[in-house]
Parts: sequence; structure tokens; C-alpha cells
Amino acid sequence: MIIPKLHYISQENSPKEHLENIQKACTSGIELVQLHLKNISEKKVLKLAKEAREITSHFQTRLIINHHYKIAKEVKADGVYLGKTDSCPTIARKYVYTWQSIGGTANTVQDCETLMGKEVDYICLGPFRYTATEDNLSPALGLKGYTAITEALKTEIPIIGIGGITTEDVTDILETGISGIAVSTEITRNFNTIRTFNQLLNASSTEEQRYTFK
Repeated sequence: MIIPKLHYISQENSPKEHLENIQKACTSGIELVQLHLKNISEKKVLKLAKEAREITSHFQTRLIINHHYKIAKEVKADGVYLGKTDSCPTIARKYVYTWQSIGGTANTVQDCETLMGKEVDYICLGPFRYTATEDNLSPALGLKGYTAITEALKTEIPIIGIGGITTEDVTDILETGISGIAVSTEITRNFNTIRTFNQLLNASSTEEQRYTFK
């Protein structure tokens, strides 16, 4: 399972704006979008996930649902992303389709090893720096933290950097052994940065489009 190098995590004040931003990201060439809704009912998440699936399917963009693995299965999203306080990946794995990916959150070597033992497909490691979009953040890792963790792990599982990352950080981050990045604020501010991120990551859309989920 090939995990794209650039993930856009949807962000905005209202659910409608989340969908608008997902559409903008798809139009701008993003290959993977994570629907990241907080503090709304499961029923509403399901409705929005169905709409997000329609948008992403049109653009052949992969859709990941944050937190709700049952909804990810119901809308046939490409996967689910589980935070530290969400369901255990092992439980989600038994429920979702075999072709759906599972991602998990980590801040330490121990977090990563725990997730690897639960057979996640990729790990989002962060935060890279402090960001106002998340509550109760773990300590910022920076380049030194990334280097130390990737050297300790020596794993084939893609490690995706997350947390306040800008285009100016990409080259240095890749040198730490991180294989991709997840971005929210920088892309939401200007969707044209998707092209810049892709160029910096060498994640050409033509190369990634060969890998499509059946």
C-alpha cells in the first residue's frame, strides 16, 4: 500500500467550509485528504463524510476519515486515521475492509513501536512545532526529535511529519528520514502551496496515480 507524501487535513470553522476546502484542495492537486471534524454528532459526520467521498471520488483523491472507523467503512473511504485517544487500531483493523489504510498518532519512539505492533499502515509523528489547531499537544519534536526517532526505529512504515509545517521546512524534514508530511493551516491559507509542497516532496501526481485502490 503506497501512502502519498502529502496529506491535507481539513480545517475550518463550519462543516460546510470543510467540504469547500476539500474541494479546493482536490482542485489544486492534492492526492490525500483527511476529513477532520471535531465536536459534531456522528450522524452529521456520516453525512459530511458521504459528501466528502463524492468530492474526492470525482478527483480520484484518497479520503481518510479521522476518528470514525465505522463511518470510514460505510462511505468506503480509503482509510481511517486514529488519534491517541481514539479506538485501538487492532479493533479498527478487524472491522474495516482489508484495502483500507489505518494511520495513527505518535510523539515518541515508544508510541511508534506500539503502533507498529498494532499493524498501522503509516504513523503521523508530531507535532513538528507548536500549532494552535490542536488541543492538548505533546511536546514539539523539531528536526532533532524527528532525526532521533527515525534513527531509533529504522522501519519501512511511512512516518509522516505533522504539526505547523510550512513549505520552508520540507527539505530539512525529509533529511531526517521522515517520508512525508501532513499539513492543515499552511494549505488552508493558500491552496496554491499544494503544488509547492508536491514539488519539494517530489510527489509528482503522475507517479502516484498509478496506485489506485480497487
